[in-house]
Amino acid sequence: MPDRTRTYCMRANPLRSLHALAALALLAAPAAAQDRSLINACWSPAALAAAPGENIVHKGDRRFDAPLAAAELAPFSPPVAENGVVRSVKVRDGRKLVALTFDLCEQTGEVAGYDGAIIDYLRKENVKATFFAGGKWLRSHEERARQMMADPLFEIGSHSEAHRNLRGLEGARLTNEILGPQRSYEAIRARLIGNQCVRDIPGAEGRIPPRITLFRFPFGACNPLSLQAVHEQGLRAIQWDLATGDPTPTASAAGIAHAMLVRVHPGAIILNHANGRGWHTAEALPIAIPKLRKMGYEFVTVSELIDAGEPVAAQSCYDNRPGDTDRYDVFAARRRIPDFKTTVHQ
Repeated sequence: MPDRTRTYCMRANPLRSLHALAALALLAAPAAAQDRSLINACWSPAALAAAPGENIVHKGDRRFDAPLAAAELAPFSPPVAENGVVRSVKVRDGRKLVALTFDLCEQTGEVAGYDGAIIDYLRKENVKATFFAGGKWLRSHEERARQMMADPLFEIGSHSEAHRNLRGLEGARLTNEILGPQRSYEAIRARLIGNQCVRDIPGAEGRIPPRITLFRFPFGACNPLSLQAVHEQGLRAIQWDLATGDPTPTASAAGIAHAMLVRVHPGAIILNHANGRGWHTAEALPIAIPKLRKMGYEFVTVSELIDAGEPVAAQSCYDNRPGDTDRYDVFAARRRIPDFKTTVHQ
């Protein structure tokens, strides 16, 4: 697929009110008060900082194409009962909460980028965000994935194993595409918590969730079968209602920032990319974020946003209007899915 193609890459609960109160209490705490002892113990500022060339996409690199072997995974919550995919949230109490999300897509036959300038800025400004990472991306960027797991500002969601169109899959291939990121996440998490810097901090292991709970469909495309399969794995499907258009090389930093500023609303879920295909996102954030804060907006993770209100769900996946991602079905028809022998990467 050409690099310039635009890819995107309520269950009743008696404890829900208590969870919401706890979430609101957490959101009320100043960002500076978050415990950063774990990430500071394991990495120096220089090790966390962006490195030259990390954001470049390398086509033809197949080192991480082979998926991990199937293995027993961490227990997950019961299947998600709500229908459809979450596009935004109706926030309670009039709070102006918004969730910034960044896709970390990576297909077979490539190693995508890590746009460190984005992550550096979010850390500098204490901005929370949710990153939807592919299983391949997690493996090909393990050290960066560990840093993000350990950072209290960030939440990691699933973006499928290798950014395939799930509308064209069924059976074991569909299941493996959904479970791939969890397999990579658990393997990387196990190596992280085995480090001395983690063991030296009491309770540090518990700060790194054992399970991914959110899922974003590649291309923003799904069908009833794939949506049901995601929910059966205890994953909540997350879309967006504000796409900045950052995978388009002609989208300027000013244009990306403008899209956020004019279309934002309380409860919005904003889509960007941090895999080397958000062309001017790193330059757009310093324009948009200070202005959004002046408008009274607070940045939260997707999970925190959901806990602070009622999800607004659609019955199908789409970008701006129903059916507009159906065009990506052509990639499902053209791209053969290799029958890799499963390999555990050490």
